[in-house]
Amino acid sequence: MANKVTYKTLFRRRREGKTDYTKRLALVRSKTPRLVVRKSNKRILAQVIEFNLRGDKTLASVDSNELKKYRWYGTNNTPSAYLVGYLLGKKLVGQKCILDIGRRHPSHGSVVFATLKGAVDGGMVIPFDESVLPTEERMNGKTLDDYAKKLGDKAKTVFSNYIKEGIMPGEFNKAFEKAKAEISKVKA
Repeated sequence: MANKVTYKTLFRRRREGKTDYTKRLALVRSKTPRLVVRKSNKRILAQVIEFNLRGDKTLASVDSNELKKYRWYGTNNTPSAYLVGYLLGKKLVGQKCILDIGRRHPSHGSVVFATLKGAVDGGMVIPFDESVLPTEERMNGKTLDDYAKKLGDKAKTVFSNYIKEGIMPGEFNKAFEKAKAEISKVKA
């Protein structure tokens, strides 16, 4: 009979590909609240979570679907990510935390870093390197406007969801600025 283990069963969340426990342990040991950013196919979720022995405590949470209150109807693009972070930053002005991107690879200019920039602009204190951020044009919707102009008449089909909500192709930057102005009125 063999007395050596040939296979070690991983924790359930590691097997499912949801949690990197080595990275999580390092973040938890810092004793700093975490800005957790998660992106799905339909929305962006940002939360500030504080470690507690009984279970993590969520200090604040923002879902990209909440942006509809501020007349922004994109839910899964870079301007939406920035606005999600900005709204979260307005809810937690002065909160110090660190970025937790989970098992995502940190690719420069991604939606995760647009959320980070929005949170910092909203008033949160998070250390980061400027080189990871997307360009200002991507975050404020100017690239969407340029793309809509490039598409011409085809833009009506590509951006049909925006048109249903009253945002015409080529007016994304204006809609973004209006939404940002509405969010800036939010008090903690």
